[in-house]
Amino acid sequence: MIKFKSLNQNRQFLRILKKKKFNRKYFTIYFEKNLDNKNTNKNLNVSFVMKKKIGNAVIRNKIKRKLKTAVQKIITEKGQIDLNYTYVIFGKSNVYKDKFTLVLGEINETFKKIKQMDNQA
Repeated sequence: MIKFKSLNQNRQFLRILKKKKFNRKYFTIYFEKNLDNKNTNKNLNVSFVMKKKIGNAVIRNKIKRKLKTAVQKIITEKGQIDLNYTYVIFGKSNVYKDKFTLVLGEINETFKKIKQMDNQA
């Protein structure tokens, strides 16, 4: 069972936000390869962030829950996500309006591209 480990310090977020990113319809994902090899492949370093402009707390939390569920589903079924990376995912308001299957497909496609970038490097 892989657990989510969230970033909790401002400097960690600022470091990740200066790295590579993918901008999609439903989210923007920033990612960086972990420099420390202390990760025993039981934790996925991922944080889900929402801007206050998007809506009230109920809407923001629903968007975060949809994104978390999609990431969990990809980990358990396909194993597409590389655990040697740290991810920060900024949700967008389109997630709230659209169906879960569309969001899941977009997340799956994005993580495939990140994995391909890692294999090429």
